[in-house]
Amino acid sequence: MTFLVTGATGSVGRAVVAELLRGGHPVRALTRDPGKARFPAGVEVVGGDLTRPETVAPALEGVTGVHFIGFHGENYEPLETAPELVALAERAGVRRACVLQGVQGDGMLRAVTDSGLEWTSLQPVEFMSNALDWVVPVRDEGVVREPFPSALSAMVHEGDIGAVAATALTVPGHHKQHYILTGPEALTKPDKVRILAEALGREIRYEELSEQQARERWAAEGYDQETIDFFVWVHGDPPEIGYTVLPTVEQVLGRPARTFADWSREHAGAFR
Repeated sequence: MTFLVTGATGSVGRAVVAELLRGGHPVRALTRDPGKARFPAGVEVVGGDLTRPETVAPALEGVTGVHFIGFHGENYEPLETAPELVALAERAGVRRACVLQGVQGDGMLRAVTDSGLEWTSLQPVEFMSNALDWVVPVRDEGVVREPFPSALSAMVHEGDIGAVAATALTVPGHHKQHYILTGPEALTKPDKVRILAEALGREIRYEELSEQQARERWAAEGYDQETIDFFVWVHGDPPEIGYTVLPTVEQVLGRPARTFADWSREHAGAFR
């Protein structure tokens, strides 16, 4: 009953690994560079590159379920090799698959739903871990500089995403389910700054950036124009799915979704 986690060094992948391990399941973590990966004792770390399916084939041997991601690279590009990866999984005898959907296409989801695997798709909204982008300015200046202060986000704890994924892989009853995952509240950026400040026990200022200032910052950070336009859309005029609170996490896990206050207390050390 071994489970393979692809994208294992990402924030969600690590959470999936942790939840499977907590449940007593043998876990195999796939990463392009096993020598640099750091996982808890008991996790089998294996090498493989999702863009080169032949390197992933050995990792699928003896696996019951796979947590797939449908993207790769820093810009979260769609994974063109999805059909080959799913075919390899079927040939290896894999029975279940959980797919973490990307924002730019659903090739992996199509490949899995067209297969004979039992599948579940996860579509989380904004990750709470995105707040780690604020570590340096909060730590060094006590400030967060962001555009679009009135935009709402029902951001979700990455640990809850991992817990839903682990449940879908190990517990029957989640076949053909599309789960949209949110946190328990919709927050603005000033709300998040206030909650983080409370967790840290010190003041953090919120300074609003104009759209143009935000575009210039993202360009300086190396993002291309298409990605910057996506950022402006998703943060400046978020789709309804991004700020609508849903009970999915609680329905699947039998407990409330974790709040941003929970996340802030857990990660307070990173901001100090």
